Amino acid sequence: MKPRPGHHRSDLVQIARQAMLDHGLLPDFDAGTLREVEGMNEVPGERELEVSDLSDLLWCSIDNDDSRDLDQLTVAEELEDGAVRVLVAVADVDSRVPKGSPVDAHARHNTTSVYASCCIFPMLPERLSTDLTSLNPDEYRLAVVVEMVVRDGAVERSSVRRARVRNHAKLAYNAVAAWLDGEGPLPPAAAAVPGLDANLRLQDRVAHDLRVERHEHGALDLQTIEARPVFHGEDVTDLHAELPNRAKQLIEDFMIAANGATARFLASRGIAALRRVVRSPERWQRIVEVAAEHGETLPPEPDARALQAFLRKRKKADPERFPDLSLVIVKLMGAGEYAVEVPGREGSGHFGLAVRDYTHSTAPNRRYPDLVTQRLLRATLAGEPPPYAAGELAELALHCTRQEDAANKVERQVRKSSAALLLESRIGARFDAIVTGASEKGTWVRVFHPPVEGKLERGFQGLRVGDKLRVELVSTNVERGFIDFVRVG
Repeated sequence: MKPRPGHHRSDLVQIARQAMLDHGLLPDFDAGTLREVEGMNEVPGERELEVSDLSDLLWCSIDNDDSRDLDQLTVAEELEDGAVRVLVAVADVDSRVPKGSPVDAHARHNTTSVYASCCIFPMLPERLSTDLTSLNPDEYRLAVVVEMVVRDGAVERSSVRRARVRNHAKLAYNAVAAWLDGEGPLPPAAAAVPGLDANLRLQDRVAHDLRVERHEHGALDLQTIEARPVFHGEDVTDLHAELPNRAKQLIEDFMIAANGATARFLASRGIAALRRVVRSPERWQRIVEVAAEHGETLPPEPDARALQAFLRKRKKADPERFPDLSLVIVKLMGAGEYAVEVPGREGSGHFGLAVRDYTHSTAPNRRYPDLVTQRLLRATLAGEPPPYAAGELAELALHCTRQEDAANKVERQVRKSSAALLLESRIGARFDAIVTGASEKGTWVRVFHPPVEGKLERGFQGLRVGDKLRVELVSTNVERGFIDFVRVG
């Protein structure tokens, strides 16, 4: 397919839709699913409203600038004994999406929303994910609330309940991070809510303590570059690298804590559940070799604390190349997966987060495993039998892992095609670059601006990962996402 001038976004959408089909994902909702959503009432039945009312708490959402499917709200409260009560409200999707319904069937097939840069293929129809089950500002919504008491970065105790909540301010990562760093004003939506500024400061402090405690136990501090296209109308005009910031870290830290509390809650009730696991790296020896190439020594057996110490040292010594080292470690660790944990049996845990109890529960609008976990929670809270047997959960774990991999491939394909589209008019241009991969399969380089990776077709002899060089762009293939360079100078 040759892109048409002035229709670049349209071409990427076509590539994305074909990639969805190629990887066994459904890009569209069928008629039955849409009819079911059209028939939904604005307000759930009275039985669903018999829950705690926590709507007066200073709840707020912090997400991407353009997010419309708001899954979580957060709030914190200092206690008299010096601890802090942290609450995470998760959108109640199960009350709107019954197991076995047409909407559920579509969600179960894809298992995740696919964010393809040029477009989104939501797991749930938009009337649900961006309206009826989204925790939108100034709307009363049902939620599953995880409450945690945190002291010195450790969760002392936690509980789970259903409640009615209200989002008092829809906030965005970049604006909140700039304010926390003293580089921007308090976002207007937060300034309009008395006391929210102090609450955000408290949340930031507790999140930092949680993160420090996790890292002391060996949680890995990794930083990879994921560039997304910037559009001006239909044209791709640039690629923007998403960078970590304090607001993103705040939400990440609270979600990790909430997911751990949820896993422990179900286990304490004897409920089999889906866990998110990253097993101890089978390619640890290669990680040891990578460390040795940087003059560092790691123990012969997998050790998260030792690996984190190595990563922290390299990030400080060479921040420019740290994203590439992070990517190498991520690949050697292996992908995360879903597994069933039966209470009483030792689980695999999450090597990268240095936690044993971990599930996915905080994004039911976007991830099917989170919806499954929510159904288990709601049944347990209601004193009802689990809606899933262990055998069905095992099948779902395998299916969700496979579909997540498929979704990642779609997103990666569109990112690569976007990069090729941006550069197709710049054949012959020269860039500063760094070697990110060198093996029998080929040599790969990343140019610094725009942050694009491509294959080095000529002049790769003697190069090693981390070497800097000058390259010239010689060809692109938008449909396949290929970008080819040769070494110059």
